[in-house]
Amino acid sequence: MPEITEPPLDSPGAGLPAPELFIARKIFAWKRRFGSREGFSREFEATRDAIRNLVASIPEADRGRRVLIPRPRGLEDSSRYWSVWMTLDHLRIVNEAFAGIIPMLSKGKLPPGKADTAAVKPSPAAGSESEGAFETSCDALVSVVEGIADLKTTLRFPHPWFGPLDAAGWHALSATHLGIHRAQIAEIARRLPRS
Repeated sequence: MPEITEPPLDSPGAGLPAPELFIARKIFAWKRRFGSREGFSREFEATRDAIRNLVASIPEADRGRRVLIPRPRGLEDSSRYWSVWMTLDHLRIVNEAFAGIIPMLSKGKLPPGKADTAAVKPSPAAGSESEGAFETSCDALVSVVEGIADLKTTLRFPHPWFGPLDAAGWHALSATHLGIHRAQIAEIARRLPRS
């Protein structure tokens, strides 16, 4: 019987199971209501540090190895068969998108197109360059947020799961999103074959 190289997973952009999405929307709405700009920035930086430490704990030779993991909460099924470098590449793509959306909303402009979870999947060929690119994208996002006096914009841009968000909502989402993928990297690391 031939070996299956790609496990059967949902299509990119399929989203979360309906009950989980319902709960995620409630939790994220609560988080936005009671959280603060400073708190989201601290969470982002702390999670970024945790990701950096996790990656450093994984032998470089294993960072490009794709590992099938159980689906953590908040992660699409199509994202369960990634490597550490693929995960960092995805985070780079999303951070760059957030760093574009937030200043546009702050200037009263709508970003072009629409947010689409299928459009931010990483390249399976992502390599060691994804580590530096991830750090650069984090720096860019932090810099954008620091440069905007008021993130509570009148204009909103819709996220496919959470609906219309102002710049403050996208900032809050950046911290939450990083946390989901920190858990993913931890699970990848846990399941890597031991040498």
